[in-house]
Amino acid sequence: MRVFLTGATGFIGSNVLKALCEENIDTIAIRRNICSQPKIPFVHKMAWLTKSLDEIGMDDLKNVDVLIHLASHSVQHPFDSLDNCITFNVIHPLKLFKTAFAAGVKKFIVAGTCFEYGESGQSYDFIPVNAPLLPTNTYATSKAMAYLAFRQFTLDYPVAINYHRIFHVFGEGESFERLWPKIRIAAKEGVDLELSPGEQLRDFIDVVDVARQILASVKKIHLSEEKGMVVQNLGSGNPQSVKEFVTYWWKRLEAKGKLKFGAIPYRENEVMRFVPKLKKD
Repeated sequence: MRVFLTGATGFIGSNVLKALCEENIDTIAIRRNICSQPKIPFVHKMAWLTKSLDEIGMDDLKNVDVLIHLASHSVQHPFDSLDNCITFNVIHPLKLFKTAFAAGVKKFIVAGTCFEYGESGQSYDFIPVNAPLLPTNTYATSKAMAYLAFRQFTLDYPVAINYHRIFHVFGEGESFERLWPKIRIAAKEGVDLELSPGEQLRDFIDVVDVARQILASVKKIHLSEEKGMVVQNLGSGNPQSVKEFVTYWWKRLEAKGKLKFGAIPYRENEVMRFVPKLKKD
Protein backbone atom coordinates (compact mmCIF):
# COMPACT_ATOMS: atom_id res chain seq x y z
CA MET A 1 0.00 0.00 0.00
CA ARG A 2 1.15 3.51 -0.82
CA VAL A 3 -0.34 6.59 0.84
CA PHE A 4 -0.08 10.31 0.21
CA LEU A 5 -0.21 12.46 3.37
CA THR A 6 -0.97 16.18 3.60
CA GLY A 7 -0.34 18.09 6.82
CA ALA A 8 2.53 15.74 7.63
CA THR A 9 4.42 18.29 9.74
CA GLY A 10 1.37 19.43 11.70
CA PHE A 11 0.38 18.31 15.17
CA ILE A 12 -1.89 15.43 14.17
CA GLY A 13 -0.08 14.80 10.90
CA SER A 14 3.28 14.28 12.62
CA ASN A 15 1.79 11.58 14.82
CA VAL A 16 0.01 9.93 11.88
CA LEU A 17 3.25 10.00 9.86
CA LYS A 18 5.07 8.30 12.71
CA ALA A 19 2.37 5.62 12.92
CA LEU A 20 2.56 5.01 9.16
CA CYS A 21 6.34 4.68 9.26
CA GLU A 22 6.21 2.30 12.23
CA GLU A 23 3.90 0.09 10.12
CA ASN A 24 6.39 0.31 7.21
CA ILE A 25 3.71 1.79 4.96
CA ASP A 26 5.12 3.48 1.86
CA THR A 27 4.30 7.16 2.42
CA ILE A 28 4.65 10.31 0.37
CA ALA A 29 4.58 13.19 2.86
CA ILE A 30 4.04 16.76 1.74
CA ARG A 31 5.46 19.83 3.44
CA ARG A 32 5.23 23.52 2.54
CA ASN A 33 8.96 24.26 2.69
CA ILE A 34 12.25 22.53 3.42
CA CYS A 35 12.32 23.98 6.94
CA SER A 36 9.09 22.24 7.95
CA GLN A 37 9.71 19.29 10.25
CA PRO A 38 7.45 16.96 12.29
CA LYS A 39 6.31 18.37 15.62
CA ILE A 40 7.53 15.30 17.51
CA PRO A 41 10.88 13.46 17.65
CA PHE A 42 11.16 11.63 14.35
CA VAL A 43 13.86 9.07 13.46
CA HIS A 44 12.48 7.72 10.19
CA LYS A 45 14.03 8.75 6.89
CA MET A 46 11.56 10.46 4.57
CA ALA A 47 11.57 11.49 0.93
CA TRP A 48 9.60 14.70 1.42
CA LEU A 49 7.55 16.35 -1.29
CA THR A 50 7.97 20.10 -0.82
CA LYS A 51 4.98 21.77 -2.44
CA SER A 52 1.78 23.60 -1.56
CA LEU A 53 -1.50 21.75 -2.09
CA ASP A 54 -2.39 23.66 -5.24
CA GLU A 55 1.00 22.83 -6.82
CA ILE A 56 0.64 19.05 -6.65
CA GLY A 57 0.40 17.36 -10.03
CA MET A 58 -0.57 13.94 -11.32
CA ASP A 59 3.05 12.77 -11.38
CA ASP A 60 3.26 13.35 -7.61
CA LEU A 61 0.34 10.98 -7.09
CA LYS A 62 1.44 8.00 -9.18
CA ASN A 63 0.59 4.60 -7.70
CA VAL A 64 -1.02 6.11 -4.60
CA ASP A 65 -3.67 3.88 -3.05
CA VAL A 66 -5.00 6.18 -0.31
CA LEU A 67 -4.77 9.96 0.09
CA ILE A 68 -4.86 11.14 3.72
CA HIS A 69 -5.79 14.81 3.97
CA LEU A 70 -4.92 16.30 7.36
CA ALA A 71 -3.70 19.76 6.34
CA SER A 72 -5.80 22.64 7.70
CA HIS A 73 -5.41 26.39 7.65
CA SER A 74 -5.85 28.65 10.70
CA VAL A 75 -6.85 26.01 13.24
CA GLN A 76 -6.23 28.20 16.30
CA HIS A 77 -7.64 31.44 17.65
CA PRO A 78 -7.38 34.15 16.33
CA PHE A 79 -8.70 32.73 13.08
CA ASP A 80 -7.87 33.99 9.61
CA SER A 81 -10.42 35.66 7.35
CA LEU A 82 -13.20 33.55 5.89
CA ASP A 83 -11.89 34.21 2.37
CA ASN A 84 -8.46 32.79 3.22
CA CYS A 85 -9.92 29.86 5.15
CA ILE A 86 -12.11 28.96 2.17
CA THR A 87 -9.16 29.21 -0.21
CA PHE A 88 -6.87 26.92 1.80
CA ASN A 89 -9.43 24.59 3.39
CA VAL A 90 -11.88 24.17 0.51
CA ILE A 91 -10.65 25.30 -2.90
CA HIS A 92 -7.08 23.96 -2.80
CA PRO A 93 -7.97 20.58 -1.25
CA LEU A 94 -10.80 20.06 -3.75
CA LYS A 95 -8.39 20.79 -6.59
CA LEU A 96 -5.96 18.26 -5.08
CA PHE A 97 -8.68 15.60 -4.84
CA LYS A 98 -9.62 16.07 -8.48
CA THR A 99 -5.97 15.82 -9.50
CA ALA A 100 -5.63 12.69 -7.39
CA PHE A 101 -8.65 11.10 -9.04
CA ALA A 102 -7.20 11.87 -12.48
CA ALA A 103 -4.02 10.11 -11.32
CA GLY A 104 -6.03 7.03 -10.32
CA VAL A 105 -6.61 7.66 -6.60
CA LYS A 106 -10.09 6.63 -5.51
CA LYS A 107 -9.78 6.35 -1.72
CA PHE A 108 -9.47 9.26 0.69
CA ILE A 109 -9.20 9.79 4.45
CA VAL A 110 -10.09 13.32 5.60
CA ALA A 111 -9.76 15.04 8.97
CA GLY A 112 -12.66 17.29 9.86
CA THR A 113 -13.32 18.98 13.18
CA CYS A 114 -15.97 18.81 15.88
CA PHE A 115 -16.25 22.59 15.59
CA GLU A 116 -18.21 22.11 12.38
CA TYR A 117 -21.16 21.29 14.65
CA GLY A 118 -20.82 24.63 16.43
CA GLU A 119 -24.04 25.66 18.17
CA SER A 120 -25.53 22.20 17.55
CA GLY A 121 -23.24 20.90 20.30
CA GLN A 122 -25.52 22.40 22.91
CA SER A 123 -28.62 20.72 21.46
CA TYR A 124 -27.41 17.15 21.95
CA ASP A 125 -26.18 15.13 24.89
CA PHE A 126 -24.19 13.17 22.30
CA ILE A 127 -23.76 14.79 18.90
CA PRO A 128 -24.67 12.48 15.97
CA VAL A 129 -22.83 12.80 12.67
CA ASN A 130 -26.02 14.06 10.99
CA ALA A 131 -26.47 16.98 13.41
CA PRO A 132 -26.84 20.39 11.72
CA LEU A 133 -23.54 22.13 11.03
CA LEU A 134 -23.73 25.52 12.76
CA PRO A 135 -20.09 26.66 13.10
CA THR A 136 -19.23 29.81 15.02
CA ASN A 137 -15.87 30.88 13.55
CA THR A 138 -14.25 31.26 10.13
CA TYR A 139 -12.06 28.15 10.44
CA ALA A 140 -14.95 25.88 11.40
CA THR A 141 -17.18 27.42 8.73
CA SER A 142 -14.60 26.65 6.05
CA LYS A 143 -14.27 23.07 7.32
CA ALA A 144 -18.04 22.62 7.16
CA MET A 145 -17.95 23.95 3.61
CA ALA A 146 -15.13 21.54 2.81
CA TYR A 147 -17.20 18.65 4.13
CA LEU A 148 -20.04 19.58 1.78
CA ALA A 149 -17.60 19.96 -1.13
CA PHE A 150 -16.07 16.54 -0.45
CA ARG A 151 -19.51 14.99 -0.11
CA GLN A 152 -20.42 16.39 -3.51
CA PHE A 153 -17.12 15.03 -4.84
CA THR A 154 -18.24 11.52 -3.87
CA LEU A 155 -21.51 12.10 -5.76
CA ASP A 156 -19.73 13.30 -8.89
CA TYR A 157 -16.91 10.73 -8.93
CA PRO A 158 -16.69 6.99 -8.10
CA VAL A 159 -14.57 7.47 -4.98
CA ALA A 160 -14.67 6.60 -1.27
CA ILE A 161 -14.07 9.12 1.52
CA ASN A 162 -13.84 8.36 5.22
CA TYR A 163 -14.44 11.68 6.96
CA HIS A 164 -13.41 11.94 10.63
CA ARG A 165 -14.67 14.81 12.78
CA ILE A 166 -11.98 14.92 15.43
CA PHE A 167 -12.88 16.15 18.90
CA HIS A 168 -10.57 17.77 21.45
CA VAL A 169 -7.21 16.23 20.64
CA PHE A 170 -4.17 16.82 22.85
CA GLY A 171 -0.68 15.41 23.24
CA GLU A 172 2.92 15.49 22.04
CA GLY A 173 3.60 18.03 19.33
CA GLU A 174 0.73 20.31 20.28
CA SER A 175 1.20 24.08 19.96
CA PHE A 176 2.33 25.68 23.22
CA GLU A 177 -0.59 28.12 22.92
CA ARG A 178 -3.13 25.37 23.51
CA LEU A 179 -4.51 24.11 26.82
CA TRP A 180 -2.52 20.92 27.51
CA PRO A 181 0.90 22.44 26.75
CA LYS A 182 0.01 25.44 28.93
CA ILE A 183 -0.72 23.04 31.78
CA ARG A 184 2.62 21.28 31.32
CA ILE A 185 4.61 24.51 31.05
CA ALA A 186 3.02 26.05 34.14
CA ALA A 187 3.53 22.82 36.09
CA LYS A 188 7.18 22.61 35.08
CA GLU A 189 7.85 26.24 35.95
CA GLY A 190 5.93 26.05 39.22
CA VAL A 191 3.71 29.02 38.42
CA ASP A 192 -0.02 29.65 38.69
CA LEU A 193 -2.30 29.04 35.71
CA GLU A 194 -5.15 31.38 34.87
CA LEU A 195 -8.16 29.76 33.23
CA SER A 196 -11.79 30.29 32.35
CA PRO A 197 -14.33 28.89 34.86
CA GLY A 198 -13.81 25.55 33.09
CA GLU A 199 -17.41 24.39 32.91
CA GLN A 200 -17.20 23.55 29.20
CA LEU A 201 -17.88 19.85 28.61
CA ARG A 202 -15.50 18.25 26.15
CA ASP A 203 -14.28 14.89 24.84
CA PHE A 204 -10.47 14.97 25.12
CA ILE A 205 -8.59 12.39 23.06
CA ASP A 206 -4.85 11.72 23.00
CA VAL A 207 -3.26 12.36 19.61
CA VAL A 208 -1.71 8.89 19.72
CA ASP A 209 -5.21 7.41 19.78
CA VAL A 210 -6.25 9.71 16.92
CA ALA A 211 -3.29 8.49 14.85
CA ARG A 212 -4.14 4.88 15.68
CA GLN A 213 -7.75 5.29 14.57
CA ILE A 214 -6.76 7.06 11.35
CA LEU A 215 -4.27 4.28 10.59
CA ALA A 216 -7.01 1.69 11.13
CA SER A 217 -9.27 3.66 8.79
CA VAL A 218 -6.55 3.68 6.12
CA LYS A 219 -6.17 -0.09 6.30
CA LYS A 220 -9.93 -0.62 6.21
CA ILE A 221 -10.62 1.64 3.24
CA HIS A 222 -7.69 0.14 1.33
CA LEU A 223 -9.39 -3.26 1.43
CA SER A 224 -12.91 -1.95 0.81
CA GLU A 225 -14.65 -1.67 -2.54
CA GLU A 226 -17.41 0.61 -1.25
CA LYS A 227 -17.91 4.09 -2.72
CA GLY A 228 -19.33 7.28 -1.24
CA MET A 229 -18.73 9.12 2.02
CA VAL A 230 -18.69 7.68 5.53
CA VAL A 231 -18.70 10.23 8.36
CA GLN A 232 -17.47 9.33 11.83
CA ASN A 233 -16.93 11.21 15.07
CA LEU A 234 -13.48 10.56 16.50
CA GLY A 235 -13.26 10.91 20.27
CA SER A 236 -12.33 9.09 23.46
CA GLY A 237 -15.85 8.37 24.72
CA ASN A 238 -14.90 9.92 28.06
CA PRO A 239 -16.53 13.36 28.30
CA GLN A 240 -15.36 15.64 31.08
CA SER A 241 -15.31 19.31 31.93
CA VAL A 242 -12.30 21.44 31.15
CA LYS A 243 -11.92 21.92 34.89
CA GLU A 244 -11.79 18.15 35.45
CA PHE A 245 -9.26 17.71 32.64
CA VAL A 246 -6.98 20.46 33.92
CA THR A 247 -7.23 19.33 37.55
CA TYR A 248 -6.33 15.75 36.58
CA TRP A 249 -3.18 16.77 34.70
CA TRP A 250 -2.22 19.36 37.33
CA LYS A 251 -2.20 16.62 39.95
CA ARG A 252 -0.52 14.07 37.70
CA LEU A 253 2.28 16.52 36.88
CA GLU A 254 2.67 17.35 40.59
CA ALA A 255 2.33 21.05 39.88
CA LYS A 256 3.13 23.45 42.73
CA GLY A 257 1.26 26.52 41.51
CA LYS A 258 -2.43 27.32 41.82
CA LEU A 259 -5.19 26.80 39.30
CA LYS A 260 -7.09 30.07 38.99
CA PHE A 261 -10.39 29.09 37.43
CA GLY A 262 -12.46 32.10 36.41
CA ALA A 263 -9.46 34.40 36.10
CA ILE A 264 -10.19 34.85 32.40
CA PRO A 265 -13.57 34.95 30.63
CA TYR A 266 -14.95 32.42 28.21
CA ARG A 267 -14.24 33.14 24.57
CA GLU A 268 -16.85 34.92 22.52
CA ASN A 269 -19.41 32.44 21.11
CA GLU A 270 -18.08 29.71 23.40
CA VAL A 271 -20.04 26.48 22.93
CA MET A 272 -20.34 24.90 26.35
CA ARG A 273 -20.93 21.30 25.31
CA PHE A 274 -19.11 19.22 22.68
CA VAL A 275 -19.68 15.52 23.30
CA PRO A 276 -19.77 13.12 20.33
CA LYS A 277 -21.92 10.12 19.65
CA LEU A 278 -19.34 7.50 18.76
CA LYS A 279 -19.75 4.59 16.41
CA LYS A 280 -19.78 1.24 18.20
CA ASP A 281 -17.82 -1.47 16.41
